[in-house]
Amino acid sequence: MNLSKRSLYQLIAGLALLLAALPVVAHHSFTMFDNSKQIVITGVIKEFQWTNPHTWTWIEVTNDQGVTETWGIEGMSPNFLGRRGWTKESLKPGDKVSITIFPLKSGEKGGTFLRCKFADGHEMVMFENPKVIQ
Repeated sequence: MNLSKRSLYQLIAGLALLLAALPVVAHHSFTMFDNSKQIVITGVIKEFQWTNPHTWTWIEVTNDQGVTETWGIEGMSPNFLGRRGWTKESLKPGDKVSITIFPLKSGEKGGTFLRCKFADGHEMVMFENPKVIQ
C-alpha cells in the first residue's frame, strides 16, 4: 500500500482524534455495574453529593448480621437531574429510603442509582426507563 504524504497525515490526524476520544467513552462506561439485576437497599442517607460529573449518595445500610455498612451509589450529573426536578436538597442526611440500584459486579457495596422510595411513599427516579443504560 503506497500512501501519499497527504493521505498519511490525514490517517495520523484521524487516529489521534480517535485516541483522544477514548477517555471520554471510557468515562461513561457502565460496565462495572451488573445491569442484569436490580437490588433494593434500605437505610438512612448519610450524604448526598451534588457534584460533577456525577452525583454520589452515601447510605448507611444495616445488613442481616446487624452490622451497619456504608454504600456508595453513583448517580447522574446535577445538570441531568436538575432538568428532572432534583435539587441538592432532594436527599438529606437522616432521610430513611429504599434505593433501587444496579449493583457493582465486583460485589463491593455500591452501584448506580435508579430510583428512591422515601418513608412517606413518594419516589424520585433517576431514569424514566432504567434500561437506558444497557
